[in-house]
Amino acid sequence: MSPGAGPAPRPGPDDLRRSFEAVPARASDAEGPFADSWWGRAWVDALESLSMDEGRLGRGRTYADGGHVAGITVTPGRVIAYVHGSRPRPYRAELRLRTLSASDWDTFLDAVAARPGHLASLLDKEMPHSLVDTAGEAGIRLLPTAGDLDPDCSCPDRGWPCKHVAALCYQTARLLDSDPFVLLLMRGRGERELLDELGRRNAEHSARERPDAPAMPSVPATEALADRFLPPLPAPLPLPPYPGEPPSYPELPGARDPLGLDHLATDAAARAHALLTTGDDPLAGLSTWQDAVRIAASRPTAGLTATTRALYRELAFATGRTTTDLARAVAAWRQGGAEGLDVLEHPWDPPAGPFDRARPALAAADFPRFQPWRNHLTDARGTLQLRFGRDGRWYGYESDAGEEDWWPRATPDPDPVTTLTAVRR
Repeated sequence: MSPGAGPAPRPGPDDLRRSFEAVPARASDAEGPFADSWWGRAWVDALESLSMDEGRLGRGRTYADGGHVAGITVTPGRVIAYVHGSRPRPYRAELRLRTLSASDWDTFLDAVAARPGHLASLLDKEMPHSLVDTAGEAGIRLLPTAGDLDPDCSCPDRGWPCKHVAALCYQTARLLDSDPFVLLLMRGRGERELLDELGRRNAEHSARERPDAPAMPSVPATEALADRFLPPLPAPLPLPPYPGEPPSYPELPGARDPLGLDHLATDAAARAHALLTTGDDPLAGLSTWQDAVRIAASRPTAGLTATTRALYRELAFATGRTTTDLARAVAAWRQGGAEGLDVLEHPWDPPAGPFDRARPALAAADFPRFQPWRNHLTDARGTLQLRFGRDGRWYGYESDAGEEDWWPRATPDPDPVTTLTAVRR
C-alpha cells in the first residue's frame, strides 16, 4: 500500500476518536517491508524489537496479510481492534502508547510552526525526517521504541506480544503509511485541533518576522457592535401548500424513461418543500446507493408495474448494480430503513452482551441450534437467519436450503425469539 492509499476513516464522535474500516487481504511479500513509508517502517521496527519470538511475529503478519484484523479504532494512547483467530468469536487486541505532555506538545507545535515546510508536509500526509529530528533534539520522541508499546489481548496466549496484537501492529503500520496524523493522535492530539493550533502559531511566527509590516485596516469592536438603524428585511415569499407538479417529459428515442424522470422530479420537489417548511432535510446524509434504494422503496409494493420496472432498471444502471441487488436492498430498506440496508450489506463484530444471550434464548424457546458468524446466527438447515443490527434489533432473513440467497423477512425486534417467530410465520 502506498502512502495516501489507506482505508478511509469513518467519522467519529469527535476529533479524538478515529475508526478505520477493515483492510482487505493482500498478497504477502515475505521479503519486502510491510510498510511503505519510512515512519511506517519505524513503527514495524518498534514492534519487532518488542518481541523475542519471530514465530509469533510471522503468524501476526500472516493474519494482517490475510485480512483477519477487523476495523481499527484509534484514540489518544490506544489502538484497538478485533482480530479473528482460531475460534468463532474474535479476540480483542489492544496496543497502548505513551501520550505527550502539554509542554511537549507546546515545544513540538512551535518547532512545526517555525518551518512552513513542516506544516506543508503534514498537510500532504508526509512525516519529514527533519521534523522528527527537530522534535528529537527537543527531547520529544514521536516514533515509538520497544519500551513505548504496551500490548494486551483477550486471547489465552501470554506472548509479548501475541500474534493477534502483532497483526494489529502490522495493520496499524499501513494506517500510518497513508496518514501520519494517526501517529499524532496516538500521542494525544487530533488532526483538527493540531491544524487549528498550527495555523495560529504560524501566523504569530510570521508576524514576529515582519514587525514593520503595515497594519491592516480595522474597525473598533465598539463601533462594529454599536446599535444602529437597519432597514427591515423584506417579507419572505408565501410558501405553497404542497409541492408543485413536475413538467411533462416527452418520450424520445434513446432517452431515459419519462415516467422514471417524472418520479425523480416529484421526489426532488417533495424534499425541497419539506426543507422549506421544516428547515431540515433528513435525507441529506444518504449516499447515492442509499438514496437510490429509498426512491425504489417508495414505489407501490403490490406488484412491479411497467413504470416501476423501468425505474428499477434506471436506478440499478446509475449505481452499477443489478435489478436483483436493488430488489433485495429495497426489501431491507422496507424492513428497517437505512439501518436495515446496513444490516444487509455490512457484517460486523458485536461486543459481548445481547448477541451472546441470543442463542440460549432461542434454545429455551425450543428453536433448533443456530451457528454464529460475526453478527449472524444461521440455523443448521440454512433456511433461517437472524442478523444483529447496530441499533440493537434483530433482523430476520430467509433462504432456500443450500442456496445462500438471503432475503429480509418480517419486522426487526430487540428480542430474537420474537423476530424468528415472525419469520417462521
